[in-house]
Parts: sequence; structure tokens; C-alpha cells
Amino acid sequence: MKRALLVTLLLEAALVIAWSSGFIGGKLSADTPGVFLVLFWRFLIASLLLIPFLFQALRRGLSAAQFRRQAIIGFFGMTVYLAAGLKGIELGVPAGLAALIGALQPMATAVLAGPLLGEKVGRRQWFGLLLGFAGVTLAVGGNSGDAPVWAYGLCLLGMASLVGATLYAKARGDTTAMLPTLAIHCIVATPVFLVLTLLEGNLVPPLESDFVFAVGWFIVFSTLGGYGLYWVCLKRTTATRVSSLIYLTPPVTMIWAWAMFGEALSAAGWAGFALCLLGVALANRRRHQGDSLDGAVGIAPASDRSARSP
Repeated sequence: MKRALLVTLLLEAALVIAWSSGFIGGKLSADTPGVFLVLFWRFLIASLLLIPFLFQALRRGLSAAQFRRQAIIGFFGMTVYLAAGLKGIELGVPAGLAALIGALQPMATAVLAGPLLGEKVGRRQWFGLLLGFAGVTLAVGGNSGDAPVWAYGLCLLGMASLVGATLYAKARGDTTAMLPTLAIHCIVATPVFLVLTLLEGNLVPPLESDFVFAVGWFIVFSTLGGYGLYWVCLKRTTATRVSSLIYLTPPVTMIWAWAMFGEALSAAGWAGFALCLLGVALANRRRHQGDSLDGAVGIAPASDRSARSP
């Protein structure tokens, strides 16, 4: 049990670091002809790299129903989430405010996880979630920007889309392996970003170091790392627990930015990081010392798991 808990904690720590890399990828893309062009090539190349694993899974019995479920999860959890959020930022929503909107995900997931998944969210967890949100607010600041109203709606749509994909994935309890899962998600995303890229310009990739590095960064850290670990952790723990980790990504992103771009770390940022850590710790703390491993790592109770359709 202790070993399983340790593995879960290590996976969750890696998830926070990898998920934060997506924001750095967005900054790297700022020096390229367009973020949609970067994302199109990201998903096209990732699809080509991952498709052998999908063929292997198909030979081993991956069903049409499993493929369809993963296509739905990928469309909402990856394609809509990224397209809507990035378009909102492009239209003028400040990155900090976009991060705040994204930080609503843990609370939205907790609200819906009870009636939809049977996950119990106690007072201590709610306090931790609220504390984590306060930490994000303190860390990223309060610039409201001057974007059109519907641009903020796009950021909300992206957040809601990831919440929906998370709850759907947890409810269905799909056992598809990580690499075939990512292959399906990338295959679904590629044609969408193909269209979005064509609407903005052309598909020809500039053979420049900034572009190649941004695409490679997204594939390794954000696709294989961020999304891969997100779905792996979701299979091991509850939707509320995994979503609560999102609170740690804006502060960790600040550390990434400091290390890579020399951006200053403010006192408010460090204070926000501390609040986020405390909030996540409270949100995921065991109620009693004698809890089983299920309680320790947040795995849904047996009654919930047996209720899921395959």
C-alpha cells in the first residue's frame, strides 16, 4: 500500500510539472508565426509517432466502443480545451486571468463529482479547494484586460470542456493504455487545428530553431508528459483529487518562467504558491489514520467502480 501511494504521489508531482509546461510552450510559440500552426504540427507529428501503439492496441482487441470513448474524451479534453483557451488569450484575455478561469476547474469538478461519480467531497476538501483558488488568485494577480466578453466565454468553455472530459473519462472507467489513448486524442485534434491554421494563414512550417523547439517542447512535455500523466493519474485516483493538482500549475509555471526566461519571482507569487500547496494538501488529506489505500490515494469506492459501464 505504501508503495502504491508513493508511486501515485510521484506521478502527481510529475503531472504538475508537465502540465505547467504547456504555459511555457505558449510563450515559446509567441516567437513563431502562430500558435495554431505550432499546435497543428505538434498533433500531426505526435499522431505519426503514436499511431504504431494504436495499431498494436487494435490488434490486441481495442474495441470500437473504446475508440469512440477516447475520441470523445480527446475532442473535449484536448482539442476544445486548447483551441478555446488559446483563442481567448489571443483575443486579449490576460494570461493571468485565463489561469484564474482555468483554476475554477477543481471546484467545478468537485461540485459535479458527487452527483455524477459518487465521490464524497467533505468540508476539509472544500476548504482546501477554496484555499487553493485563493493561492492562484494571489499568485497570478488581478489584471482584467479589455478583451470582448465572448473571449472570456471561450476561456470558460475551455475550462468546462476539460471538466466534462475528466468526469466522462472517470465515469466510463476506460482501461485503454496511455500511448494508444494519446494517439486517438492527437488524431482527433489534428484536423481541427488543420482548419484553424488554414483560417489564419498557411501550413508551411518555418524551419527555424524557435519553431522546431516549440513543437518539440509541446510533444514531449505537454502531450506525452502533461496529458499522458493526467489520464494515468485519473485512472488511479478521484476526479476531484486530480483536478485539485491544477492549482499548483500557475505557481510552478512561474518557476519554469524564472528558470527559462529570467522572469522575476514576486513575494505575492511565493505566498500564492504556499497557499496552493496548503490547499491541495488539505483537499487530499486522509480523514482518519486508519483509512485504506483507497482513501489514501483517492481511488473511488468499490460501489462506484462497479457502477461504471465498460
